[in-house]
Amino acid sequence: MIILIFFIALWYSSLFFQSFFQHRYGAHVAFKMSKGWERFFFIFTYITQGSSYMSPRAYAIMHRMHHAYTDTEKDPHSPSFSSNIFSMMWRTRNIYKEIFEGTMEIEPQFTKNLPEWPAFDKWANSSVSRLLWIGVYVALFIHFATSPWLFLLLPVVMAMGAFHGAVINWFAHKYGYINFKLKNTSHNLFSIDILMLGESYHNNHHKHPSNINFGKRWHEIDPIYPIIRLLNWLRIIKIAKPVPVYVQQDEPLKRIAEKEL
Repeated sequence: MIILIFFIALWYSSLFFQSFFQHRYGAHVAFKMSKGWERFFFIFTYITQGSSYMSPRAYAIMHRMHHAYTDTEKDPHSPSFSSNIFSMMWRTRNIYKEIFEGTMEIEPQFTKNLPEWPAFDKWANSSVSRLLWIGVYVALFIHFATSPWLFLLLPVVMAMGAFHGAVINWFAHKYGYINFKLKNTSHNLFSIDILMLGESYHNNHHKHPSNINFGKRWHEIDPIYPIIRLLNWLRIIKIAKPVPVYVQQDEPLKRIAEKEL
């Protein structure tokens, strides 16, 4: 029971910080925050992602590239250029590594308004940090697992951040429904998204990348949206007019009637 509680807590906390901080704030600049609060979210993103921590800066650049080059060879994580979800994850990992290490030439349009903390990212992305987290996870499972079957969750725990990204970038470009017909394969994976905290409304997101609410229809409830509103009310963040930080390739061909949304 303890392992299941730990897994669920880690699933949602890791997913929240990836969606709120790395995705909506880092990649899309959907709101602003002070440098102090930015570093606060750096730290908690690291705590919740652990061995699978992704630099918010590198994540933001990679995700902006995804929007600019969706479903092309330049897309860092497109199912169209990988034979299975694991090969896509490996390709994404290599591109992320090149971005983080500065060995890939990045177009200037992708490098504006990025969250940066180089010293912290250097430690959080180090092999030592990742191995320490893996050691903690293994120790927890050895001590608290009541069945050998629970160890099947361990690889997901170790790769939690990457796993969340892969679920959306693989399945939401293959399955689901669409609200907006775009020049890409993005779909809304679930009509009611509790599992992915609104991230599965991927078609909606490709239509309005900087929108703080990923839901559009009455049943598309984005659980992170009210939290963003609360943090704005508390003046921890400031919702502002979205800043264009990349060139979007995904111009709509036809929009479903507004009354249907």
